[in-house]
Amino acid sequence: MRLPPAIVGHTEEVLREILRFTGPADGTLSRYFRDHPKLGSRERGVVAEAVYGLLRNKAIYTSFAESGNGPTMRRMTLLGLADAVSIESLGGLSDEEIEWLKRVAEIDRNLMPPLMRSNLPQWLFDKLVARDGEAATLQLAHAMNQPAPLDLRVNSLKANREEVITALAEAPILCEPTPYAPLGLRVIKKPTLQNLPLFKSGAIEVQDEGSQLLAQIVGAKRGEMVVDFCAGAGGKTLALGATMRNTGRLYAFDVSEKRLAKLKPRMARSGLSNIHPVLIAHENDAKVKRLAGKIDRVLVDAPCSGLGTLRRNPDVKWRQTPEAIAEMNVKQIAILSSAARLVKSGGRLVYGTCSLLDEENDAIAAQFLASHEDFSLLPMKDVLAEQKIELEMGDYLKLLPHQHQTDGFFAAVFVRKAAGGSPDKDKREDVAP
Repeated sequence: MRLPPAIVGHTEEVLREILRFTGPADGTLSRYFRDHPKLGSRERGVVAEAVYGLLRNKAIYTSFAESGNGPTMRRMTLLGLADAVSIESLGGLSDEEIEWLKRVAEIDRNLMPPLMRSNLPQWLFDKLVARDGEAATLQLAHAMNQPAPLDLRVNSLKANREEVITALAEAPILCEPTPYAPLGLRVIKKPTLQNLPLFKSGAIEVQDEGSQLLAQIVGAKRGEMVVDFCAGAGGKTLALGATMRNTGRLYAFDVSEKRLAKLKPRMARSGLSNIHPVLIAHENDAKVKRLAGKIDRVLVDAPCSGLGTLRRNPDVKWRQTPEAIAEMNVKQIAILSSAARLVKSGGRLVYGTCSLLDEENDAIAAQFLASHEDFSLLPMKDVLAEQKIELEMGDYLKLLPHQHQTDGFFAAVFVRKAAGGSPDKDKREDVAP
């Protein structure tokens, strides 16, 4: 079925705003769709897919758009739409535009220069090539330029994985167990989940397998006091709460009231009552200091460049800058150092990012260890063995989309050295900030 000609205009209008890179693409799209309620679900889907396709392939499409006639933004829009649907499905195109799109589709992209094929900004391409070599960088970039799969986490308080697979099959929605996360499912295609009884009842949550693994290596146990230091909307918080079997106290700290507000309905759906959302002003807030030395396990899923999530957020690579990342590094070490104060003797501190860059990952871990002699590194291979996760790693968790089919994730696990040689396990204070 041919799409109405107006789709080209809508896509061009929203694309023009998104390519200013003043904010996240998903937020701009959501606002545009709210402002244009007459767009049907199919049309919204096509516009979104065209925009994301163009953001993934921006370097190549910018080059293509330099050929042909007419305004550049219209040509960019047509390339994005042709990427999302067939050329024949687009209404309102001139014969000349159709011919041009067909000629472009015949170009062998493998013959283009490596930088253009990577669809990465020059600074990021150069940085990755210097570390990994050109062939490995192109492999990674190719994986990053594919749409991410849809992963679910089964809420173990309400169901097991086999029950969910059976219930989804009746929908009918096909899925398969994720290879590493024990409660993960990878859905075939991308159905709408919000109206499913499984989703409404809290038996499933949408969560990338890498994010699930990051929560699992915290190793949270029943009855413990745990802090998710940068909780955001709470995906990992919910996973931790279920691991704790809804016992103990789990504090969800965040500096954003808006993000914490999104956690509350998810908590209600999950059936968890051991989570305590806490709004903090900054990492040195008095509410944080009150818990110093009392917490068994702390997760710091630190603010970062987000370059590991390019499959979902392709605009990030065009919005991010080396200068912004350098500023972020200062914040990362400050947050990690502040979170470390919470950890009791013998307790565990986990630092994680969804970044691919050494300066946000290995370098922060090394800097932390150099300035905190009371902490030691727990090798990731030992943590994974403890959690019975069959994944080959060295000192750190390093997940990559082309190797593990997850988002790009990093994690380091530190342990506070026990005073007198043994962990302090006798305190279970109920402290409400």
